Amino acid sequence: MRFKRNGSYTLNRKSKTKPNGKKPPVEEKKQYVEPEFTKTRVVDFDLKELVVLPREIDLNEWLASNTTTFFNLINLQYSTISEFCTGETCQAMTACSTIYYWYDERGKKTKCTAPQYVDFVMSLCQKLVTDEEIFPTKYGKEFPNSFESLVKKICRYLFHVLAHLYWAHFKETVALDLHGHLNTLYAHFIVFVREFNLIDPKETCIMDDLSEILCSPVPSPAPSSAAPAPSPSSQNHVTER
Repeated sequence: MRFKRNGSYTLNRKSKTKPNGKKPPVEEKKQYVEPEFTKTRVVDFDLKELVVLPREIDLNEWLASNTTTFFNLINLQYSTISEFCTGETCQAMTACSTIYYWYDERGKKTKCTAPQYVDFVMSLCQKLVTDEEIFPTKYGKEFPNSFESLVKKICRYLFHVLAHLYWAHFKETVALDLHGHLNTLYAHFIVFVREFNLIDPKETCIMDDLSEILCSPVPSPAPSSAAPAPSPSSQNHVTER
């Protein structure tokens, strides 16, 4: 069974490299873990049901379909606040207590602005998910041996973008009333990468506080303290034959 995977993002910079992290000394207050905001979601069911591999679907097909979808959705989510993410406001790619650096194809370490880093990430992901040799869409075309490692690379980069959205642009996201969408997207993504072990927990631990909150099912409303008395017509009702 083949999935149709579409992506139409035009981005300028392209690179295929690995980022790394370095910790600055000061950590600010995390508004995004406050109950006032974490309770806002766009779905209220167990997201694990969405990520479990269906019996009739090939694992690589499932990973390809979901990875492409997350790339598109995270790119779209970032675009909603991109006007606030500039070289002046985000002079480094920060997330919680981490600064991410970019490494070019020759291994040269570069400290770039957040919009530059996101541009590098999205350009690379766009290149990979639209490459027919890596993400095949035609029947009978095999996935390469390197497919799983490339999916892991994409997911690691996409996590960096999500973490930056929370750390640097959560206020703007709330102002746009899009934090429910961001919360749901983040929770769905984390449940997915955990299900298939796609990101090292050491990479995602900087957001563990949020992950544990959002990946737990939304509590059901408390039942009313006083139940209404049954109506007379519902008591001792016997049907005569």
